[in-house]
Amino acid sequence: MGRKRKRLIDEETRHAAWAIPYGDLVTLLFAFFVVLYAVSSVNEGKYRALSNTLFTEFNGQKPPGSAPGSAPGALLSAHAFPIPAASSSAPDSHEIFADTATVTRKQAEEIARSQAESQALDKVADDVSTAMSDLIKSDLVVVRRKGTTIEVEIRTDILFPSGSATLSPSAVGVIRKLSQTLASLPNPVRVEGHTDSQPIETTTFPSNWELSSARAASVVHVIANSGIDPSRLSVIGRAQYSPLQSNATAAGRNANRRVLIAILPPGNPDPGATSAPPAQPGPAAPATVPAIPAIPATAGALP
Repeated sequence: MGRKRKRLIDEETRHAAWAIPYGDLVTLLFAFFVVLYAVSSVNEGKYRALSNTLFTEFNGQKPPGSAPGSAPGALLSAHAFPIPAASSSAPDSHEIFADTATVTRKQAEEIARSQAESQALDKVADDVSTAMSDLIKSDLVVVRRKGTTIEVEIRTDILFPSGSATLSPSAVGVIRKLSQTLASLPNPVRVEGHTDSQPIETTTFPSNWELSSARAASVVHVIANSGIDPSRLSVIGRAQYSPLQSNATAAGRNANRRVLIAILPPGNPDPGATSAPPAQPGPAAPATVPAIPAIPATAGALP
């Protein structure tokens, strides 16, 4: 009888053994969720006090906005670090969604404006290419897009005689044809004159600065007299200091002698470099630029 009772007790003990690890697991889960709740509830005043104290200890000075005279170790000082009301620290969800919608709308407007400007520049490039198609096929004019600028590069071979800033009659027709395309556009126009590295020293052009500036000015006079607002126009003389190719060969020097007409984005200021020294005083250039005095034979090779 005693053995049977002992056997029953042992069996009951074995059947109830699962309750011990189960109770431990439930206790651990309870402690885990208590920790999560404690971590999620941050006291902003205490957090700010701790942050200011650490800032003071590591930097040797009080953080900006701290109360004057507060002790660095006063972590729980309610006077030095007042706890803001929940309404002032927590943004309203409607405000968050409104700000997000505003940013998204502004981004969409910026993208739409950028696409519209890009399409407008593409149309300008197409119109200029159509107007100058014959010269483009002859490799005398190059039209290209560079960022937000359309560049029309014209070789001086078809514009000016050697060492001169007087446009040839055929060149005047080319510039006027281009001006007709530009007249309907709001874009600012910058005209740059470029030479090769061959020195020039004459009474009219003491250096390539004066020659490049005078050539650009001659082109601008024709553009302005073709009905384009002069306030849209600007002139830059770059002399020989912006070469396309090496000046060591005749082909390179020929490529470097050019006039560049830059069609800039509408409404943007002229981003060109500092202007070159002004040309020597002389008669103002009307629609037909006056002839330049003959250049002495002793001047040497001219750009």
